[in-house]
Amino acid sequence: MFRFFENLVDPYVDYPEEDRPPTRLWPFMRAYSEPFYKVFAWTALISVIVAAVEVGLIYYMGRVVDLMGGDPASVWETHGTELILVALFIILIRPLIHILDVVLLNNAIMPNFGTLIRWRAHKHVLRQSVGWFENDFAGRIANRIMQTPPAAGEVIFQVFDAISFSLAYLIGAAVLLMLADVRLLLPLLIWFGFYALLIRWTIARVGPASKAASDARSAVTGRVVDAYTNIHSVKMFAHHESELSYAKDAIESTRKTFQIEMRIFSKMDMVLVTLNGFLIVGVVGWAMFLWMQGQASAGVVAAATALTLRLNAMTGWIMWALTSFFRQLGVVAEGMETIAQPIDLVDAPGAKALELDKGRIELRALSHHYGRATGGLDRVDLVIEPGQKIGLIGRSGAGKSTLVKLLLRLYDIESGQILIDGQDISQVTQDSLRRQIGMVQQDSSLLHRSVRDNILYGRPDASEDQMRAAAKQAEADEFIHDLADPQGRLGYDAQVGERGVKLSGGQRQRVTLARVILKDAPILLLDEATSALDSEVEAAIQDTLYGMMKGKTVIAIAHRLSTIAQMDRILVMDQGRIVEQGSHADLLKENGLYALFWARQSGGFLGDGAGKDKAEE
Repeated sequence: MFRFFENLVDPYVDYPEEDRPPTRLWPFMRAYSEPFYKVFAWTALISVIVAAVEVGLIYYMGRVVDLMGGDPASVWETHGTELILVALFIILIRPLIHILDVVLLNNAIMPNFGTLIRWRAHKHVLRQSVGWFENDFAGRIANRIMQTPPAAGEVIFQVFDAISFSLAYLIGAAVLLMLADVRLLLPLLIWFGFYALLIRWTIARVGPASKAASDARSAVTGRVVDAYTNIHSVKMFAHHESELSYAKDAIESTRKTFQIEMRIFSKMDMVLVTLNGFLIVGVVGWAMFLWMQGQASAGVVAAATALTLRLNAMTGWIMWALTSFFRQLGVVAEGMETIAQPIDLVDAPGAKALELDKGRIELRALSHHYGRATGGLDRVDLVIEPGQKIGLIGRSGAGKSTLVKLLLRLYDIESGQILIDGQDISQVTQDSLRRQIGMVQQDSSLLHRSVRDNILYGRPDASEDQMRAAAKQAEADEFIHDLADPQGRLGYDAQVGERGVKLSGGQRQRVTLARVILKDAPILLLDEATSALDSEVEAAIQDTLYGMMKGKTVIAIAHRLSTIAQMDRILVMDQGRIVEQGSHADLLKENGLYALFWARQSGGFLGDGAGKDKAEE
């Protein structure tokens, strides 16, 4: 039975992905709720039926009290069949209705609704550009992805478990009192008017307070995760106390926002208990007055009393359900600040896959300043012929990394073009472009998975033998066999820790190289590919790198000029432009910027300024 209801909605069903999802709350919720519309309709109907049954039972208990006023034998003779049928309904039919209500809500909706939102939100966020991620805490992004689905699920739960049920129950109670004596409706309506004002007052304050509290919690998560992610820096610079202070500010802000939220609930409870006192006295007292006047039966008084006490018990629950509803909407609204942000770096309409034939790269008047007036690249023209090996050097900030990022289309070009085999990269799909490019970065962070998973990231369909061959070529196989993690996994099955922290810098770099070797892309980008390696390993890896370069178009960024001296052509960048280019020997003869860098090298590093090398900084 459970499996049937659990499979009524597939949370992973295909859907049209939107680059610009709804930014207003209700359209946002409606878009995510679409696969559940039929289930929602049935759940609402059953919830109303459950409320009607509960009101009907109270009505019938009043009837039973009236029946008991007669002779017991004649009551059974006249009403025995009726009583048996009602008993069977209570024993058999009522539980079935409740079971259907429970399984629709608990099994069909709750697990699947949260899963659908988390899946789609994660899918949307993964499509964001690198620049988007650079502008926020990873911890805060993850926190919003994790807390929004349960909050949205709680919203739906309250709609069907409390709001629809309570509305149906209140309407049923009004009808019951009206049928008994229309005058009994008056105190209920007066009470409901004040109750509605209390709800309005509470809701107006709970939503903003909850959003502020949720935002404060996300800020705490962001700061804490930032400290944990950079724990080596925290320990190395002995900043334990300053990190505690940094986190405490956010934690204290969370406490204050939560205090404000709780004050609202306390005030609500104080007023509610007073209102409910008037409800009980008004309805029950009025019913007793009518009974004393002979205008109402004892059954009416019993039903009115039972109904009023039930409403008294329900009003607190209804109020909490409503405040929870709007509080969770506040959490969803805060999560939307991440989940509903538009995707700005998108494939062009009708974009096709890159068809790489030779690997010729052409840059035409390429400029990119990250939205500023200076920095980045400035009107760069460049042609790299198929199979050509290019070395790229320049001071920090000269534009080297910007060129590589634009080639990978991690950012949209502000002006100019990049063509690969005559195809504008802005007009091809991003995935097809990046599949044709192998990249080894200076920051060789790894996924918190096994060594095998990290290497296979370069080509998931590779065989075990191909994966191990790539590791051997990257001089990584030997140290991998000696790895062991705390769970006892060995060698290629050992976990490398977050960002690969369980490995040394050189080991991480070699695993990264193995991954790129396995990918075997026709265009190769090297950004300080050997910077984390010791001299002995670097010498071995250099041979590997030159082997990798055969038949590929290569761009290699280096501060250590000896690593690119054998390139076909070396480009010298300064202030976003190519100021010199040629072979190593030709550039030395020119006695320009390259010759100055070469002369001022210390330990093989390129200086950031004319008179200050890297080692001195």
